[in-house]
Amino acid sequence: MSFMKLMGAASVSLAFAFAAPATAEVKIALDSAKDLENSGTYVWAHAFSEYLNANGMEAVEYERGALGAEAEKMDQVQQGLLEVSVSDTKGVGALDGHIIPLTLPYLFPDFASVDRGLENGMLDKINAGTTPQGVRVIAVAALGSAAGIFNTKKPVNSAADMADLRMRALDENQIGVYKLWGTNGTIVAWDEVPNALQTGIADGYLNPPMVPLMFGHTGFIKYFTDAKVGLGTRTVIVSEDWYQGLSADEQKIVMDAAAAATKANREWLATRSAELDKLRDAGIEVTTLTPEAWNEFRALSEPLHNMVPLPEGALDAWKTASGM
Repeated sequence: MSFMKLMGAASVSLAFAFAAPATAEVKIALDSAKDLENSGTYVWAHAFSEYLNANGMEAVEYERGALGAEAEKMDQVQQGLLEVSVSDTKGVGALDGHIIPLTLPYLFPDFASVDRGLENGMLDKINAGTTPQGVRVIAVAALGSAAGIFNTKKPVNSAADMADLRMRALDENQIGVYKLWGTNGTIVAWDEVPNALQTGIADGYLNPPMVPLMFGHTGFIKYFTDAKVGLGTRTVIVSEDWYQGLSADEQKIVMDAAAAATKANREWLATRSAELDKLRDAGIEVTTLTPEAWNEFRALSEPLHNMVPLPEGALDAWKTASGM
């Protein structure tokens, strides 16, 4: 074979090698069971994968934990080894704090306000900080209805009832919430929560209503207070290296898939009116706060909005973008 033919063959091989990542399997790391009835994040992930598959991009869903825990998934996304992950919003906040307000109690009244904020510039602000670190945020998925207070010991009708409960905390910010309520928290990794609740290391946690049903906690969680503390979110991230390696058409497919998945997630969220009945059916006693008690929890929590370290102007930017 002549030198020119060898070079031509090499060029074709190199071109194929560089094109391959865009057409290879798109791995999607799930954060919950494949439960389209109870898991809002799986509703999102499944709609996303279905859209990609229908439009020529092979997507494969990987069970929760199959590709590692939160920190491992984040590392793989940053290195370009994992294409898509349904991830912890707090973990994304470690890359850029503009997303942290989504985790604050009693700030956003509903997901419509979150969506307005993202569309009106906040998604761009977040990605300005995360993409240089190898991570692109493409959506915020709803876990379920607004979070409430689960515990193993007693009904909670007011903040005073929290005093002798030791609550599982996701992070220092959540510990700050508990302190404002007059109680204490301890940080426990999610996979260790069942053991913590059964051994008394923790007496409860904050989460959307369906969480103990999804994760099999109904054997030891006995009480739920519908405190509507805040919106339960997970943040969908993709590898920036992978995304930039896609063609313009493929990038559009990914973003259109994200839009379709978010629509499916929000439609699912609108059907959640029966969640409290499902808790009751599982043997969990449900408490509805009086307006006075709810306002007490909200008023006690609001100082945290100005205590959590955020990029300058982030809170006001969210309020403006969301129309709050």
